[in-house]
Amino acid sequence: MTTPEDATAVVRLDLRAGAAALATTQAVRDRVAEQLGRAGLPEPDYPLFLVTDTPAGLTDHQRQYELLSGYRAVGETRILVLLVGSSPGSYAGGEEAYLPDRRLVRPTTLRASTTGLVWAGDLRSARTALDRREPDDPAALAVLVDLLSVPDVFVRVLEHLRKLPDSIAAPGVRLLEQDLPTEVRDRAWRDALTRFAGEDTGAGDPVDVVPDSRLPEPLRALVTGRDSRGQAHRRPDGQANLAHRTCAESLDRADEDLVALRSFPGLLHPARRDALEADLHQAREDLDGFRALVERALQGGGGAAAPTAEATARLAALGLRVPTADRAGERVGEGLRELAGTLLGDGLALRSVAQHFTALAGRVEPVPGTALLHRLADHSEESVTRGSATEYAAPPRTPGTVLLTAGAAGLLGGLWQWPAVLAALVVPVLFVVVALLGANRLRTGRRAARWTMGPRVAAVAGAVAGAAVAYAATPPLWLGGTGLIVGLGLTAEAVRRLWRDAADSWAAGRGTTALRTALDGLDGLLAELVREHWAAEERLYCADAARSVAGMLRATAAAADAQAAPEPLAPAGAGGSGPYEDDDWLSAPSALETPESGAADGDADDGDWAAAYAWDNTPDRNGDHDTGRDDDGYGGDPAPYGAASPAAYPAGPDDAPWESGEGDRSPRWLDREIGEGGPDLVATLAGDLRNTAMAAMAPYWGAVERGQAGALALARTEQRVHELLSAARHHLWHYGVLAPPPYPADHRARTTAAGLLGTDSLRVAELVGRETDRGAVVQLSSPEQGALLSRDPGAAQWIRFAPGTLQGEIEAAWRKSGSPVEEALWTSSGRYAGLIRLTPLRMGVVDTVLPRQSTGGSARTDADRAEPSVHAEFREEDRW
Repeated sequence: MTTPEDATAVVRLDLRAGAAALATTQAVRDRVAEQLGRAGLPEPDYPLFLVTDTPAGLTDHQRQYELLSGYRAVGETRILVLLVGSSPGSYAGGEEAYLPDRRLVRPTTLRASTTGLVWAGDLRSARTALDRREPDDPAALAVLVDLLSVPDVFVRVLEHLRKLPDSIAAPGVRLLEQDLPTEVRDRAWRDALTRFAGEDTGAGDPVDVVPDSRLPEPLRALVTGRDSRGQAHRRPDGQANLAHRTCAESLDRADEDLVALRSFPGLLHPARRDALEADLHQAREDLDGFRALVERALQGGGGAAAPTAEATARLAALGLRVPTADRAGERVGEGLRELAGTLLGDGLALRSVAQHFTALAGRVEPVPGTALLHRLADHSEESVTRGSATEYAAPPRTPGTVLLTAGAAGLLGGLWQWPAVLAALVVPVLFVVVALLGANRLRTGRRAARWTMGPRVAAVAGAVAGAAVAYAATPPLWLGGTGLIVGLGLTAEAVRRLWRDAADSWAAGRGTTALRTALDGLDGLLAELVREHWAAEERLYCADAARSVAGMLRATAAAADAQAAPEPLAPAGAGGSGPYEDDDWLSAPSALETPESGAADGDADDGDWAAAYAWDNTPDRNGDHDTGRDDDGYGGDPAPYGAASPAAYPAGPDDAPWESGEGDRSPRWLDREIGEGGPDLVATLAGDLRNTAMAAMAPYWGAVERGQAGALALARTEQRVHELLSAARHHLWHYGVLAPPPYPADHRARTTAAGLLGTDSLRVAELVGRETDRGAVVQLSSPEQGALLSRDPGAAQWIRFAPGTLQGEIEAAWRKSGSPVEEALWTSSGRYAGLIRLTPLRMGVVDTVLPRQSTGGSARTDADRAEPSVHAEFREEDRW
């Protein structure tokens, strides 16, 4: 059984004109390929043919029906024949006299279970009794053909025809069309393309880096894994670890010597300073050796290209451990696809997403060792010397507590009266002696170390103040002695602090701190080099693939810009570029329309019956209207499958309302509700384009996972993007805004009709939910044909249908109003909603006849000789 999912499109054929051009199998296949190819669709597995014909054409076009029934395909071929006009013998001229034989004659070819006939004897397109329309009014026929061209409707109608006698019925319809004006839809499409592509502000502009928490797991492992796996970068028994440990031990001994130097014995004896000097000299030599090893590692850690397996082996020879990748790069393609879906799902434009992928490539790409060589200068011998000189440029600042201690010591030591007041000089003299001794002990070459003057000045000032206090207060001698003893204690504490700070400052000037910093910096370079070698090949591939994706996204944005650019107006009389031109969807005939065939059989004038009705409800850009005939013969503007174009209906003035007097040429069973666009229109179309882009890139992700994301895969993906963008444009024009494109959509519900069209879905709910009585539809039968219909009201088959996008809104409206919710057909088209009634014919009205077979005459062509010929001649005894 053919389902709507199996059928992608309905092929439309009009046998009323140009049937002779379809007299061979190859001609039929060429016609089908032309229609589907222009729509961007492949050869169908389950062909659906909608054939427009007259009752007399059933026997005249026996050859064509046999070719269609025998169309070679994987699945079954289904044919729905739309008959327009009265049966042979119904009229005897203009006197309205009827002949007795009013039966519908069909060949046995059309008796198959996969074939159904819908007989619309009169399309009943007049809105008033005085408005006389032809039974095959082109404006009404275009709408009916578009409706039956919706695959969902086609399949459902054919299923219901199976339940009727002879699979033949007369239709009754009531339709509501909701759509946008051409210029509104075109403008929304271009705005959506512009929003989808984004602004071209330059690929090098900085963007906010995607947080690691939002990166898919495969990419997050490559970005953050190197930071968590590079701790033990030195092997315990390797050269790098030995050189690092030797230098660190020398610095540790220097630190021990510095602790000894900072004590009072260090101030009094020069041996401790000499030991510190010797250890610092050894540490410098060891640091030079470690620096040379780091330089060899950086030079052997990969050249201008990424790190290689050979570079990893050289690092291992130096005693460096590169962690294994642990299968971190197995799902790079999956991670890139997930990241693209996440960013596009957040509403980012293509160019913005491309910049994020470029930034990701910069984060994950491994840095070769030679790129880190310039950082060795930050830890060179000159840098260590320069850092030491900077730290020792000035003596350390004396803390305020030391100054207060020196002043208090001088004050307490100066509480003497004459002649014992000379004892007040003991504390200041001690500070002066310590300063001279310390400066000489920390002498560098011929230059003594600088010693702060603050404590000496504070001690002298304190002594003067103490003498003044003693002169005024005349303290006893024991108080002066006690003050001197306490002052000497305070002096010892102040001297200890001063010497400690001076020794630390001098040691920093000799490079203890700078050497330790340089050792840690060089070891950090080694650790970074090892981290950059972790999963180097996987990260390099991820970076290349991310840049390739970025380039593809920018190419897609350029294709979207090209689609959004206004199309140049072709000069009058200029020919097109061919029936398969991809960039002409908005101006070329419908992609599922049969080509002009009148000239092929010498009856071109008969095929122009719809030229008078071809119009556009909006002014042309040049101020004129296109009155040309569509290739399928149903109207001027593109008549989409599943949608009726405004150009398919005759019109009055440009400003005439859709349903007013002469300004409306639509049939009376069709109501139009034309919106001006809702607030969510552009955003929804942009979201559809994002889904289209993800569908176009789906094969590319497979190439990424297989490691084949090269120029060929990129070129093929760009071509597919271009084709799907054109297909999306075609889908919008033919199926309307409400119908989502046939690509994998996100899980968010599509917005309402009010948000897209600016219309209300209540009218759709009311129409589809009407009671199925005879007043709900307009029967498309002539009065004389009405006598051929079944009188049993329960024999009719009803089809309720509406756009699937509005299903939730319509069902909610039904529940609110208390209307019984019956089974409805939710179609893929977003234009039409309404009711179809299929009324069977009375028993005995349809005659099935068996045609005579013959080998044909000598005038048959070679192509005809390859297949049996059938004469459209029948006799009474040949009736089935």
